[in-house]
Amino acid sequence: MPTASPSRVDVTAEAAAFLVDLTARHGPLMFHQSGGCCDGSSPMCYPVGFFRLGTVDVHLGDLRIAGLDPIEVHMSRSQFEYWKYTHLTIDVVPGRGAGFSIESPDGRRFLIRSRLLDDAELTAFDLAGAPEERGQPSTSALS
Repeated sequence: MPTASPSRVDVTAEAAAFLVDLTARHGPLMFHQSGGCCDGSSPMCYPVGFFRLGTVDVHLGDLRIAGLDPIEVHMSRSQFEYWKYTHLTIDVVPGRGAGFSIESPDGRRFLIRSRLLDDAELTAFDLAGAPEERGQPSTSALS
């Protein structure tokens, strides 16, 4: 039996249930991981087509939620360079979202929980090996 390929993104059960509700009200959705500024570093949720993606955006993966079309998750390429060794999980917590994210008026906000990629994920995403082998300085070279 084939195993599922690793993903850079996931969603908690509570966030998935909230996305089902939001999709029923607003239609198909997508995420763009904000890089800071006004909204900090927040996953911003938009109706598909509301946020214009560009050639500088990286498609991290899709959230697979029963009953919904896949929900794409994107981030800018420059931010991805800092986050490429992390797995991101979209969660939802009480509080007011900022900016134009679709959940803003509902008294809840999306947030990112992150962890470092495990060895199997590093290999799958071609990030395994010593930093020097990946063309990056080692941490000892940075101190």
